Amino acid sequence: MYPLAWRGVFVLIFITTGDVTREGQARSDAVAIVETYQLTKKYGNLVAVNNLNLRIEEGDILGFIGPNGAGKTTTIRILATLLDPTSGTATIAGHDVVKEPEAVRRIIGYMPDFFGVYDDVKVWEYLDFFACAYRIPRSEREKLIDDVLALTDLSHKKNDYVEALSRGMKQRLCLAKTLLHNPQVLLLDEPASGLDPRARIEIKELLKELRNMGKTILISSHILPELADICNKIAIIERGELLISGEINTIMRQLTGSHVLEIKVAEDADTAVQVLQNQLEDIRDVRVEDGVIRAHYVGPPGEHYRVVWALAERRVKVLSFAEQPTDLEDIFMRVTQGAVQ
Repeated sequence: MYPLAWRGVFVLIFITTGDVTREGQARSDAVAIVETYQLTKKYGNLVAVNNLNLRIEEGDILGFIGPNGAGKTTTIRILATLLDPTSGTATIAGHDVVKEPEAVRRIIGYMPDFFGVYDDVKVWEYLDFFACAYRIPRSEREKLIDDVLALTDLSHKKNDYVEALSRGMKQRLCLAKTLLHNPQVLLLDEPASGLDPRARIEIKELLKELRNMGKTILISSHILPELADICNKIAIIERGELLISGEINTIMRQLTGSHVLEIKVAEDADTAVQVLQNQLEDIRDVRVEDGVIRAHYVGPPGEHYRVVWALAERRVKVLSFAEQPTDLEDIFMRVTQGAVQ
């Protein structure tokens, strides 16, 4: 039923995939499910990835960030067993990506930044082919296809031809294909590319749900505010070298040594600013933007309440008081120099 070209292009997938769930459960006790050690990839004199040491623990959603040409896609392709490193090692659930590629492919779901789809087939046919390649029994395929279409909001396009889909819908179709075999580790290279705002929100919520199900996700994206909302950890790479990695909030504290507070007062903002500037030693850089007072707090964690007390003593009526969410764009600009390969 499928074009001959499919058999030639995808035969490798057919012979190397298997029961992912069983393999993933067998190694669920691994602390670091994705790990690289001095991973290096060279193209002649060009070093695309340079001695990269990256560690992702089970259940993490790690945002892989860097300028264009930093080495993100090269790293992801090595982890996906599509590219051999020049030196160093990379393992997924304990399996070496070079020595045990078949085992790795059973565990991962890889979504590239640019993918090819066959325009002259229907959406369900496209997914049915991959379900067959993953050796999913015929009796289970229809329900499985319906499930991934529902997850990616493509149920209404099930019988449409791929060529009739928008770019955003094709992107969601690729994600649906990536989820077919229930992979333990997802390698997503710019998954939100081409998606409209509503679709990006839906994908974001889906990724959170997948993490709650025990999935481990490495995601690269240039939409930094959304990464901050999805990921619990980040790794920033530039010119092939890892600059910093870890928990987002920890990195924010290390880089700035402060938390940004947002304060709204009923009136007399000038008095509030004077109190913050002159009476509180733990406050820095007080400014008013669009009627909101913003200030950096450098004092002990968990003692922000002292700021409210100080304002109340001066009879300043506080309408709202909150810590500003971590600004991933600020972290990125502080760490990188803007250099590309």
